[in-house]
Amino acid sequence: MTLVTIDKENWTEGLAAAADTYRLFGPAKEKDYHQFRELEKGETPDLDLVNTRLSPKALIFPQSEQMLEYSLDESREDHHIMKEVEQDYSPRAVVGIRPCDAKATQLVKLNFDTPDIKDPYWLGAFNATTFIGMACNTPLSTCFCTSAGCGPYNAEGLDILVMEREDSFLAKILTDKGKAFADAAGWNQSSPDQAEAFMAAKETAEAKIVSTIATDNLADTDLLELHGAPFWDDLAFACLNCGTCTFSCPTCWCFDIQDEVHGKSGVRMKNWDSCMFPIFTVHTTGHNPRDTKTQRVRQRFMHKLKYFVEKYEAGIMCVGCGRCVRQCPVNIDIRRVCEQMNSFKPADACAVQS
Repeated sequence: MTLVTIDKENWTEGLAAAADTYRLFGPAKEKDYHQFRELEKGETPDLDLVNTRLSPKALIFPQSEQMLEYSLDESREDHHIMKEVEQDYSPRAVVGIRPCDAKATQLVKLNFDTPDIKDPYWLGAFNATTFIGMACNTPLSTCFCTSAGCGPYNAEGLDILVMEREDSFLAKILTDKGKAFADAAGWNQSSPDQAEAFMAAKETAEAKIVSTIATDNLADTDLLELHGAPFWDDLAFACLNCGTCTFSCPTCWCFDIQDEVHGKSGVRMKNWDSCMFPIFTVHTTGHNPRDTKTQRVRQRFMHKLKYFVEKYEAGIMCVGCGRCVRQCPVNIDIRRVCEQMNSFKPADACAVQS
């Protein structure tokens, strides 16, 4: 681990130099909001924000991605033969990603990179990417990252962690990929004497987190009893099944695969999907094992806060970014749901039934 100081002027010059080697992505203002996208030549990431509405997960896991292409034209020798669509996995860097979103990539990786199955599309993009994180000095009131296995200065999933100061940046080089990017950017002003300043800023930022959740009982609570808890109907009553929570969440990984044909040309595509959508679990027979809103809402929170906890033993499937809290149109709050699940006792269900 190396600490380097980057003057504000050298920050811009360094990114321009790194752009000769890397495709640069970062937050950019689009009308009233920021979103992560590829930066144009000479453009720098707009850091005048706390976080984006949508997470940058789409840079690794696109909302819609072409996988295979084919032709139905029988006059061609290669008709009805699926061919892989060429992907661009050249070196790229995401500059300005928040620690919570970087941590989220590590949770998602548990699903797309297993001993038995490795998703070549997700891994191709992930392995080509260098993650330059921007520490949060002013977290929002809805952020609860410190009790979700993360934090405003959390380094997990990052290659470089950057702290912004009034006239400079202080960067912690964490990995070989991070060092390669720093070398390409010419960021080499070593500042080992700034370690205490970095730690002090971390402690100050963490002290600003005002929202917390408890997760200590989730793993030990009986799964079937929690599945049958009496609060699910009340919780689901207001839900619109709009999917905003899942599309804004950096750790949701559900997708669907569809073929789209225009004329005699076709593509096979991977598209984001959501367990909140009524057709998500519809079988080809027409049967839907999750045909009620309560079942779908329960599935979302049980997956985040129970199934994932038991399967991976890596904490909850949430990094506390607060996006779903801020954007849910009917104010369903994962913090309150987690409290209900974590404090649930089987006796609670018995009392309701009696």
